[in-house]
Amino acid sequence: MKIQQIIEQSIKVKQELLNQSHVLESIQKSVDVIVDCYKHNGKVLFCGNGGSAADCQHLAAELSGRFYFDREPLYAEALHVNTSYLTAVSNDYSFDIVFSRMVKASGKPSDVLVGISTSGNSQNIINAMLEAKNKGMYTIAMTGSTGGKMKDIADILINVPSTDIPRIQESHIMIGHIICEEVESTLFTKK
Repeated sequence: MKIQQIIEQSIKVKQELLNQSHVLESIQKSVDVIVDCYKHNGKVLFCGNGGSAADCQHLAAELSGRFYFDREPLYAEALHVNTSYLTAVSNDYSFDIVFSRMVKASGKPSDVLVGISTSGNSQNIINAMLEAKNKGMYTIAMTGSTGGKMKDIADILINVPSTDIPRIQESHIMIGHIICEEVESTLFTKK
């Protein structure tokens, strides 16, 4: 049955993640970097396109709202949510700079930028990561197996061992949830 095959494929990618010690170490390092960011009054900015944009918005909400329990909010923002800004900059300049322009405007050295791209080759995310590096920010790339061009830019690469876009995206949200859960439990005591 096709449905079972899809579920099995998703499980297979996640099982492969368990065998990728460098990816697991990158997830833990991401938690540590984000915790340090918040301890120094920083913020976490997310950027992605399409389904990855939805993941960015989802994860920003987990940090700024709550994950498992009530606690103080953490500053996290998905850079695509202001549609007036997004369409104006795309029209007046280029879609390639919509994220880097926001990083330039609001990023500071204590902040973290998380770029999510299944290919690792999205030019607007690459430009945002380069701008973040110019500002002294820490950069985390969540990609598919090759890491694309982002692998050479990011401070931390979390490359899901797959080339199948839906399976990569399913793993990205799982990894994002792990990061949010660990950040929350490290910074706060459940009441």
